Amino acid sequence: MDGTNESTQGNFILLGFSNHPHLERILLVVILIAYLLTLMGNTTIILVSRLDPHLHTPMYFFLAHLSFLDLSFTTSSIPQLLYNLSGCDKTISYTGCAIQLFLFLGLGGVECLLLAGMAYDRFVAICKPLHYMVVMNPRLCLGLMLVGWGCGMANSLVMSPVTLRLPRCGHRSVDHFLRERPALIRMACVNTAAIEGTVFVLAVGIVLSPLVCILVSYSCIVRAVLQIQSASGRHKAFNTCGSHLTVVSLFYGNIIYMYMQPRNSSSQDQGKFLTLFYNIVTPLLNPLIYTLRNKEVKGALRRLLLRDREGGKEQK
Repeated sequence: MDGTNESTQGNFILLGFSNHPHLERILLVVILIAYLLTLMGNTTIILVSRLDPHLHTPMYFFLAHLSFLDLSFTTSSIPQLLYNLSGCDKTISYTGCAIQLFLFLGLGGVECLLLAGMAYDRFVAICKPLHYMVVMNPRLCLGLMLVGWGCGMANSLVMSPVTLRLPRCGHRSVDHFLRERPALIRMACVNTAAIEGTVFVLAVGIVLSPLVCILVSYSCIVRAVLQIQSASGRHKAFNTCGSHLTVVSLFYGNIIYMYMQPRNSSSQDQGKFLTLFYNIVTPLLNPLIYTLRNKEVKGALRRLLLRDREGGKEQK
């Protein structure tokens, strides 16, 4: 049986947190609660952005797509993790593995590019406020989204099959709670230097290039804000960018720290918890960051709640 056939048959075992059995029940409850809150928070952001006319702006167009991405990204891995934590069955089918890997790579790449698009939106809003609605027109916003989805999915279409077809010499156990690319590459029984080099090149394009765009945008924003004379004007400008900058810091900070760790047993356990943070905590925090810091979103929520309450009174 050749490596290709061997790599496309049978189930896989996701070891996950099985080396910490005392933690599995605790993690099951905590992750389930966090997942339900993530679903509720991001769905609320999407609905508010679509239902309130005051939020039909480029900023909230991108924010609604970010919430949709967070919902999709979390749902691609957390239900399987909850199933594995709830009992002794740690298996996942080959098809399930392929779908999970494709979504993990694709949606992660889309989010990198979406955050860069949001940074550009903030750059135009702060540095070219009089031309904001002209520059950030619906056609450009849709184009940026399509480029993000196209590049993210193209990256996944290239890397997923290459990673899945690596010969594993019968190894079925994945020392992770999802089919993450580094964990799969470590399972291979061949030299993976060429694939790791390809991964690095693609990572520069899909991860680091958007980060450079974000840093350039914010350097221009900081320079423009510092030229504002009034303290209240500077505070308002920084507050406009604060939520997005916080989300970017969480997203990229976790990715950079996670993939800079050396390969040893202790860092592997640490990597699982960092990936868990990346998969559930960050999508959970994003809606809170945007609602707690944003008067417009809180105002939209208040208007929708009052409208529903008034509608209920009229029906009575």
